[in-house]
Amino acid sequence: MSTERTTESCLRIVWIYPDLLSTYGDRGNLLILARRAAMRGIPVETLQVRSDQPMPANADIYLIGGGEDGPQALAAQRLIADGGLHRAVNQGASVLAICAGYQLFGHSFFAKGAKCAGLGLLDIGSDRGETRAVGELRGDIDPRLGLPPLSGFENHGGRTHLGADVAPLARVTAGIGNDGQTEGAWHGKIIGTYSHGPALARNPDIADLLLRWAIGVDSLATLDDTWADRLRSERLAAAGV
Repeated sequence: MSTERTTESCLRIVWIYPDLLSTYGDRGNLLILARRAAMRGIPVETLQVRSDQPMPANADIYLIGGGEDGPQALAAQRLIADGGLHRAVNQGASVLAICAGYQLFGHSFFAKGAKCAGLGLLDIGSDRGETRAVGELRGDIDPRLGLPPLSGFENHGGRTHLGADVAPLARVTAGIGNDGQTEGAWHGKIIGTYSHGPALARNPDIADLLLRWAIGVDSLATLDDTWADRLRSERLAAAGV
């Protein structure tokens, strides 16, 4: 697989370490982003970068998914050693980080009972909760992002604590999220969430936000989201909303 840009006008989307972090359909986020861009006539190149490959620093959007403790710790070690993701974020790339991927973006997290160093790209820290959070997740997204409520499915044993340099992605109305009060975090062009599903299938407006950030526009052509809206309605009802 080549990691060189094919055309300068092409939107490049990277799926980080599919061999380590890709549970609960998280790879679907890559497919959804690429599809929503292509339907608007935006040329797209998708790259799936395995953990034994160098991370390109010149892509526009980076996606990372969930996984078990061992793969999560290994992914953090390799991303820190590689440095490409840090360079990409410093250059203004957009990021969606899910569950284990979200945790490892922070300063530290716990895996197999041991505290592990994270990437330090979000001002968060994660430890273990007394109970596992499993089930429907719903929250009202930070109004500054201008998005409808978050819908997702969570399955994690962690609890995430936010520092002063990040804001909660949403305020929880069903489920646990970070701590039963807030869900996920965002700063700059980085969004972290515990929402699986995949997240962008339930939340196409987040997909469009990532695309707008990457392209540098305030709005995109409207798409027919009839089926996505039906899915959201069904899942919000399942969350008791």
